[in-house]
Amino acid sequence: MLHREAEESDVAGVPTIRIRKCNEAPVRPEREYVLYWMISSRRLHGNFALDRALEHCVAIGKPLVVFEALRIDYPWASDRLQRFVLDGMADNAKTCAAHGVCYYPYLEPAKDAGKGLLQALAEKACIIVTDEFPCFFLSRMVASAARKLPVRLEAVDSNGLLPLNASNRVALRAFDFRRSLHKELPKHLGDFPRANPLAWAKLPPAPVLPRSITSRWPAVSDKILADGTCFLRGLPIDHAMAPAPLSGGHTNARTHMREFLEKRFSQYAEKRNEPDLDVTSGLSPFLHFGHMGVHEIFSAIARREKWNAAKVSLRTNGSREGWWNMSPNAESFLDELVTWREVGFNFAVHRSDYDQFDSLPEWAQQTLKEHAKDKREHVYTLEEFEAGRTHDALWNAAQMQLVREGRIHNYLRMLWGKKILQWTRSPQEAAKIMIELNNKYALDGRDPNSYSGIFWALGRYDRPWAPERPVFGTIRYMSSENTARKVPVKNYIKKYAPEALLQKRLSL
Repeated sequence: MLHREAEESDVAGVPTIRIRKCNEAPVRPEREYVLYWMISSRRLHGNFALDRALEHCVAIGKPLVVFEALRIDYPWASDRLQRFVLDGMADNAKTCAAHGVCYYPYLEPAKDAGKGLLQALAEKACIIVTDEFPCFFLSRMVASAARKLPVRLEAVDSNGLLPLNASNRVALRAFDFRRSLHKELPKHLGDFPRANPLAWAKLPPAPVLPRSITSRWPAVSDKILADGTCFLRGLPIDHAMAPAPLSGGHTNARTHMREFLEKRFSQYAEKRNEPDLDVTSGLSPFLHFGHMGVHEIFSAIARREKWNAAKVSLRTNGSREGWWNMSPNAESFLDELVTWREVGFNFAVHRSDYDQFDSLPEWAQQTLKEHAKDKREHVYTLEEFEAGRTHDALWNAAQMQLVREGRIHNYLRMLWGKKILQWTRSPQEAAKIMIELNNKYALDGRDPNSYSGIFWALGRYDRPWAPERPVFGTIRYMSSENTARKVPVKNYIKKYAPEALLQKRLSL
């Protein structure tokens, strides 16, 4: 078999292709602990970065400190996003306590309050390991820290089945990426992170952090982790953005994965585009915040399918089905989980303009430019879009699902983007509005995968489509009317109508 999860007794190292040395500072084995600076893979299971930190612990005989912090001055910071991360911190605190590992969760109470904390922890660190994430502000933050730290900093890639560095060029179409994936991925299917790494690690006793650190930068208390409502209200963040109904954390992620596999997976291939049924996995928020990794999800699918990796077809024709030699439901789901998710990471790691209009393919920019001055039958402002005040009941319902739940049904997310393009004064304005709404409300926003969805609506990973239309030009067209003819949406519209949301708020 090619694929297997690393067992607790395994001593094989993290693949070097997933490790990046961020600075030239030395490893300092005479110091007190190995520091894992957890910034995107916010979990203690199935995490190559944690595996790498533990390798250092074993090699130099030092304990581990897991440092997980959350700033407040990042774009779109809100009660919704902070609460989801706090849920994950609560899970991590329990896991570290059960294994005798020093866990230091820090939630910044005011802008710049956490300044100097990483440097203070680094003074006693032998080496620092952090997460590789090619999106949002995280890569800039790591680069800035690397220049200042007097000790080695490594960034480790736990983002996808395919290592970020396995491809040296950007894929311009999903077809091209899928074909490349078929060639390259089998080389990496034998390298999976440990399912429960803290269970096998035999570490020295957890260190006691100096009072000079813990008094100046107090760790988040268990009480706040359990219910931080009052604490969140005191933070200078967006309080109008209430927490979503979905709670974060690895435990909750596993529950949702199990429910998906038991109740909805059997309908996935045939029914995943039907909003009324909603048989999608709902796992993207957990993937974005790192509360669950793609390797764990893939392993669960593989076990369910009784899959033998040796039977992977080595065809490289870019076909979306038939390569894994699994059931149609598994093939369909894995194309979304692996191909469509990881093509976004491929783009972000090679293109710093992944969130800019100018990153669109030339043909898309050209056709949108040619139709930029076309008459729009409807034009809406950001505020009207945000409130779901358009003439289109299906679009309004999709926007209200985003506002209420922090997500949009996968199929309707495509329609949502296409209509914003049609109802704004320019395609550049459409891109800005999509980014603002998605990153503000969506739990899985601010992610390479979500930028793929936004810019797919404008032509990324696509091709020209005939006939040429007003506003769209040769960009693929979608309409609510055609969508309603293809899939049932009446119950969806009824459930998420803006009027229903208003009545719900008035009754609170």
